[in-house]
Amino acid sequence: MARSTRQQVDGVVLLDKPVGMSSNAALQKVRWLYNANKGGHTGTLDPLASGLLPLCLGEATKFSQMLLDADKTYVARLKLGITTTTGDAEGEVLSLRQVDATDQDIDAVLPRFRGPIRQIPPMYSALKRDGKPLYEYARAGQSLEREAREVCIHRLERGTLHGDEFEIEVSCSKGTYIRTLAEDIGAALGCGAHLLGLRRTRIGGFGIETAVTLSELELAERRAATLQPVDLLVSHLPVCELEGEELRRFTHGQAVRLAGFPPGEQRVFGAGRFLGLGAVDATGLLMPVRLVAFNR
Repeated sequence: MARSTRQQVDGVVLLDKPVGMSSNAALQKVRWLYNANKGGHTGTLDPLASGLLPLCLGEATKFSQMLLDADKTYVARLKLGITTTTGDAEGEVLSLRQVDATDQDIDAVLPRFRGPIRQIPPMYSALKRDGKPLYEYARAGQSLEREAREVCIHRLERGTLHGDEFEIEVSCSKGTYIRTLAEDIGAALGCGAHLLGLRRTRIGGFGIETAVTLSELELAERRAATLQPVDLLVSHLPVCELEGEELRRFTHGQAVRLAGFPPGEQRVFGAGRFLGLGAVDATGLLMPVRLVAFNR
């Protein structure tokens, strides 16, 4: 059924993305449900993975980049004894080996992967070479040289081994490939491994417990209650309130002199609403950084 003309809808939706759906497909579905004219996501989540995917609508898209550098937490399921072309269950089998690993064996190798480590990005990734993502080369049967990159595994814990499968919970820095981590753990155990499943449970200060499913969003009353404020992704920043001439100057893109505010970014409010981000310099001057549309 055709929808009416798209409307200006501003806010953030913390979505629990299902397995099998791309991040863009999830975004378009949410835009359709809200009848929103503009939307963006804060970084993709593979179709194979489920879990937390913050989506920005309207003016909130101006702050979508705020989570790109945030630490993330995942629960991953590994299958030992089998390696694949993609490092996950969607790839073709490369090798089959007998699995003799025990819980104690896993405990012995996991410390190698805690803290700063170096990873070689997988060929099946969106990293670009000469303007083309690596996965396009991989699908054409090409393997290119990739430089190892440093990432940081803040926390790595395992679940109980059941046969040749077990779960790990990983808290890590941006740029960490969990598929690569699974493969490297399998290599350290001597039997190989690939990723069976992946669920993202946290991004920065936001957890999966606050997320909503697409089924829940299909209920109109749930949609209204689920749309989070435009400034959600910058809610960790201090608040600055403006009024009068200062408010007018700031909303017209002009600097404002403040007293008593330390240097750094501020969430700026005035007349009971969020105006955007400003940055206070060492002299106490508040410079507009990113304004939201306020004349509607």
